[in-house]
Amino acid sequence: MYFAILWHHHQPIYRDPESGRYLLPYVNYHLTKNYYPMALLAEECAFPCIFNLVPCLIKQIIESSQGKARDSLQEALEKDPGRLTREEAAFLTRFLPRGQKEEDRAKLQVSVLQHLFSPATPVPADKESLLRLQKSISREVLPLYKRLWLERRVELTTSAYYHPLLPLLFDLAVGGEPIMPAFPFRYPEDARTQIEKGREYFRQVFGQCPVGFWPSEGGISQEVAEAVAKSGFSYAVTDENILWKSLGKNPTPLALSKPYACQNLAIFFRDRELSDLISFEYQRWDEKDAIRHFLGKLEDRMRTRPEEGICVIALDGENPWAGYKDNGVPFLREFYSQLQKKEGLKPILLRDYLSLAPPQEEIRLVPGTWLGNFSRWVGHPAKNAAWEKLALVRQRCGPREEIFVAEGSDWFWWFGEGAEAEFHRLFEAYLKCACRPDKKERTHV
Repeated sequence: MYFAILWHHHQPIYRDPESGRYLLPYVNYHLTKNYYPMALLAEECAFPCIFNLVPCLIKQIIESSQGKARDSLQEALEKDPGRLTREEAAFLTRFLPRGQKEEDRAKLQVSVLQHLFSPATPVPADKESLLRLQKSISREVLPLYKRLWLERRVELTTSAYYHPLLPLLFDLAVGGEPIMPAFPFRYPEDARTQIEKGREYFRQVFGQCPVGFWPSEGGISQEVAEAVAKSGFSYAVTDENILWKSLGKNPTPLALSKPYACQNLAIFFRDRELSDLISFEYQRWDEKDAIRHFLGKLEDRMRTRPEEGICVIALDGENPWAGYKDNGVPFLREFYSQLQKKEGLKPILLRDYLSLAPPQEEIRLVPGTWLGNFSRWVGHPAKNAAWEKLALVRQRCGPREEIFVAEGSDWFWWFGEGAEAEFHRLFEAYLKCACRPDKKERTHV
């Protein structure tokens, strides 16, 4: 049986459109702690990973590497420790390992800086050397992914530019919740623009276009598949629950062991159980026990699938590791090693698998997401209110860049779920800027 794993790297736009300042530091945080070591470990272990890099994240990584992405975390780390305010020190404390405390502010800065790196990266002990290493790594991240991709050691895929939930852009009505927004939102042209814009930006950065596509939140439909194929992609990956809804039958191992054709696009469906075990469960286990359990699950699948079949898993590449020992490094090293040793299991890149086993069966997709329905993005009063604001501004102002930012899925995911205040501020700020005639207001997008 073949095996493929896709790691999804994404952060929404954190840059305030008026000031250009980053209101949240999570791109900065994940650069050294997750994005860099994920590529390093794939190279070190010679494991053929597929990485999904969302264009708006790529843009922010570039700004960070150029020193243009200023945020409160970086400023507090670089500040003279004697001039740190109580609020800044409290903010830095949020980035210490759980349970760790540090009253001395100079030591606090050093401890936080050290915690920004993965154990896969040896780190110095003094602040200035740590800051230099941080800046050096931020410049190395994208060139590292590009080199590994061009050497065909990993595969890079991308998504629609600002990570919108594409089926809802084609027609918000597919959300199908009991209470929906009062105003319609139906802009297939925006969905197509975001797909094409994302692919072109990826080409500009990496020198060539990817063949694979991760639809944001796994959100896909017939219309989305057609638009993705027409933009030049060969395949997309989504969740298995969409397969079962689309086939209209109970899950079977054989049905999940192959890609399907839809609108001239190959569709791979991820194994949800295996993906979720890594995302949410194994962080509570000893890594060797977890990997033995995972391999046992793979053996179950190998017994019920043809030798040429495939098992695909796909999950976040940055978020799970905070709960793992040593940021997941021991787990991943053992994981890659044991998968490569497993008799009868052949790790592969999805582009290579398609050349061996192109889809033979057509499927008509029922709209859905990796969660199944769209309830996490629409149907709640706060989410509906956001869609209504977006609909009114889009109708009044047209397809502006700021509108595309506001179409991103993250705002709707968090509204009504205890979102950080900065998410509300950013969403409102982009809507406010969308209709301004002064083009200077859009230079930060």
